[in-house]
Amino acid sequence: MSELVEHVDEHDRVLGVVDRDEAVRENWPHRIATTICRDREGRILVLRRAETMSRFPGHYDVMVGGAVNVGESYGQAAVRELTEELGVRVPVRFLFKFLCRAGISPIWFGVHEAVVSEAVVPDPVEIAWHAWITVDELLEVVEEWLFVPGGREALRRYLESGFGGGAGKAAAG
Repeated sequence: MSELVEHVDEHDRVLGVVDRDEAVRENWPHRIATTICRDREGRILVLRRAETMSRFPGHYDVMVGGAVNVGESYGQAAVRELTEELGVRVPVRFLFKFLCRAGISPIWFGVHEAVVSEAVVPDPVEIAWHAWITVDELLEVVEEWLFVPGGREALRRYLESGFGGGAGKAAAG
């Protein structure tokens, strides 16, 4: 048995508690808390997932995150995941959520933003590489590099909403 998650409906209402692997196998929506990290210069953290990851090994992403535990809020999960994956404890700001159907199963992504001014210490079990890059640099590589589909979609929504430091209606996917 993997981890327990809340199976949710098309409106993000809880239907029950299930094993995450079962949710993926049965194509049931569940919740993932994610954070797009920026530094004080406005650059975005890009990471490459470790090759040993069960989901999207070796793919690039702009989101740090993971499954929302049963009874946990998106925000609580986002803070926990930042600590686990990057070794930082910083406040997160909820931005938006969306039901993503691209990828392994339908997933409700709760997307947050965090400004990280301290050094990150990525968990090598989960993150093989990371770098802080500008929005312009990111827009040059987002279609060339193998990105997690949900991360590409979240980045597009992030930039179109104006959260990306004035990037306006920049396209990312």
